This record gives sequence, structure tokens and C-alpha cells, in this order.
Amino acid sequence: MESALRVLLPDLPADDARRLSLLPCLSGATSLHALPGGITNRNYKAETPRGTFVVRVSDPESSLLAIDRVNEHRNSLAAAYSGAGAPVIDYLEGQGVLVVGFLEGRTWVEEDVRQPDNLPRAAEACRRLHSGPRFASDFNMFEIQARYLRVVRERGFRLPDRYEEFLPTVERMRAAMAVHPEPTVPCNNDLLARNFIDDGERVWIIDYEYSGNNEASFEIANVWSESTLPLELLEPLVTSYWGAHDPAKVARARLWALMSQYGWMLWASIQDAISPIDFDFWTWGLEKYDRAVATFDGPDLERLIDDVTGR
Repeated sequence: MESALRVLLPDLPADDARRLSLLPCLSGATSLHALPGGITNRNYKAETPRGTFVVRVSDPESSLLAIDRVNEHRNSLAAAYSGAGAPVIDYLEGQGVLVVGFLEGRTWVEEDVRQPDNLPRAAEACRRLHSGPRFASDFNMFEIQARYLRVVRERGFRLPDRYEEFLPTVERMRAAMAVHPEPTVPCNNDLLARNFIDDGERVWIIDYEYSGNNEASFEIANVWSESTLPLELLEPLVTSYWGAHDPAKVARARLWALMSQYGWMLWASIQDAISPIDFDFWTWGLEKYDRAVATFDGPDLERLIDDVTGR
């Protein structure tokens, strides 16, 4: 089957061809296309007599990014059960290959998330996921950021200017958010616009490599931050999810967004050093980091910390 796949996609990397040839669901495939947009994995769309599938291929180095592929598979199964995610078709443990059903619909871009009418739809998709079975793993951005920082320091990867200057403030944020913690729920934790699929009736959530049980407020913050929504759209997004206006929830989301931007900068530093993908990870990370610095240096931080502690 390996040679047949290379006929369908002549520039398919040899090792990807070898791994894909191990998948019985691809036997008799009639087309194979590389999907654009992945900045951690390589993704392929395969049409077969059994259906249309998306095959995600990852490399061992992704473990530096705190990705556990076994948990990704387990959490993808739970997300599918909740009705928020695509059906899981196959998984090759140890090979970095996961196959899910192809969802017919339109992949969102940032402008879609910016549409006020779509905020309740995104919130509804999150609630569907969050009400499903708990995931096999947990996700906490304070812990992830600390893990990334150890990797960056140990390997001598780049840090942007002033990065370590903000570590004491991060510890204050961690302590403040521990005063009234939210119960954790199964979260995607990486809700870029392109991880929403709109089939015209409902919105689906895809890609669970960073998934884990987490606070819902992080998920909502991530939606807002990853699509660089203006501040005035955060409150209606929070209200759409929680069903009522809550200034403390808005403040919590803003602090999680800050922590997300600060932590993903280190993800970008690691990817900049190790990834074979042709993508400017450093600039991608700096855009997030610059927004984090603006909040660290801005006038709202102390008020946000007070709001989440109830002072």
C-alpha cells in the first residue's frame, strides 16, 4: 500500500508513507491530499471506500511540547463521545498516527470568531465538550509554562527580552487564582479559529493534542486570545458561556489569556529550535508575547488580580 499512497501523493515524505501504509482504513484509498495549516503535525485528507478521513502524523520531538499522544487518543475518543469532536477511526500507538473522521463544513478563520453572532455558537460547542466524559489527563498553563521554561533553559533556546522579569508577577497570579478555583472540565486548550468546524447547523471542535481537564475560564480565554478579539468581545463571550454577566469571570478569563500568551511564547521558542515545519514560530510567539507584555505593564493587572480574589 505504501507505493499506492506515493502514487496518490507523490511528495508524501517516505516515513509518512511507511506509517500511513500501516493503516487498514486507508486500503483502497482513492485520493490523498496534504491539508494546510498545521504547525505541530502533518495532516492528510484521505478518501477511501470506507469514508473520508483525516490522518494526523506527528514526530517524537513533540513530547518536548508537553504532548502525550496516548492521552490525545483517549481524549479524542471522549470528545467524540460528547458530540463535540470527530469520530476516532484508528490510532497507531508509538507511530504518532491518529485517524479521525472528516467533518464536512467550513473551517473558521479569525474573522468568523469575531462575529458577535458566532460567540454563543462557540460557547455552546465548548459547553458540549465540557459536559462530556472527563479526559485522561490534566492541563494547567502555570505548570505547562514552567515545564517549557525548564526545556528552554536546559537547551539554551531563545528567550525574548524581559521574559524572566515577569516571573514574580506570574506567581502572584497563580496564588490569586487559587483563592477561588473553578472545578475542572474536559477542555481542548488550543482553540485557534481553525480548530472550529462549522457545518451550518452546529460548530465542532477538532485537534485534541493539548487537551486535558482544565478550568472552563481558560478555554473561553483561549478562544478570545487566539483569535485576537477586541476586549469588548470578551464580556459577551463570557456571558454566552456562563449565561449571566460576571465581572469576576471576565477578570479570570483575562488573567488566563495573559498566562496563555506568556506560556505559548515558550512553545514558540521550542518549536523555533526543533520543528522541521517551514513556519516562522518565533514571530508567531512574539505576537502573543507582545500582547502579554502590554497587559503586564498596563493599568488593569492589579484590578484583575483583586477581582479574581474577591477583594
